[in-house]
Amino acid sequence: MQRKSGWEPAPAPYTILDSLPAEFGGPPLWDWHADAAWSYQVTSVGERADQVEWLADRVRAGVVGRTDGRWTHDLHVSEARVIDRELTYDAGGEPSMSAAGAIVSYVQRVTITVTPA
Repeated sequence: MQRKSGWEPAPAPYTILDSLPAEFGGPPLWDWHADAAWSYQVTSVGERADQVEWLADRVRAGVVGRTDGRWTHDLHVSEARVIDRELTYDAGGEPSMSAAGAIVSYVQRVTITVTPA
């Protein structure tokens, strides 16, 4: 009898959000006057290039999109104020295809900088 793992794969398309390792410089982290920046990788996964490009557009608009000179969507961080958002890497419309050709992915990296509220 084969046991099930309890995990079921997500139907495509979907995104995966990963927190990237951080490097800190400047004042110590206990200094409440210090700004902090975190980087995240968003991998859009689909069965076709148009699916992952559509998801990448949604990530771009949702995280770093601007309307009338302001961020389109607020990001709420407890006890902090978001002062910058930067799309630090974008696959640039070049999704990568798996060796089997059944999965397409598109990678973006975003850095969010906060200051104490």
